[in-house]
Amino acid sequence: SQEAVRASRREAGECRRQLQARLVEMESLRGAHQSLERQLQELEERHNAEAAGLQDTIGQLEDDLRNTKNEMARHLREYQDLLNVKMALDIEIAAYRKLLEGEETLFNLGSVGLPSLNSLPSPTYSFQPRSFSSST
Repeated sequence: SQEAVRASRREAGECRRQLQARLVEMESLRGAHQSLERQLQELEERHNAEAAGLQDTIGQLEDDLRNTKNEMARHLREYQDLLNVKMALDIEIAAYRKLLEGEETLFNLGSVGLPSLNSLPSPTYSFQPRSFSSST
């Protein structure tokens, strides 16, 4: 029976050592778990800060895009206004050209019947540019 008691004590000691080893291992794993939780929290905070920075950048780029579109629309309106002025000037030039050609034709027809006017020099036309001020 003493032999059984010694075996039981050895077995109990072995169980205590295993229990101690498991407790140490458990504490080690608990520390590793806490460390990983801290790292995870730090990563989440860093990623949240980075995401907020990227959202700010996106907002700034959207503002820049909106401003650029507004500026393009303004330039397009100015271009359209200038194109309208150009078209009006082209129409006016064509009208003056037609009038000048008509006067020249009348002058040539009138000079056929009047031989004394043939000695006059032929009329020359000079273009006097008008300055236009634009409100745009």
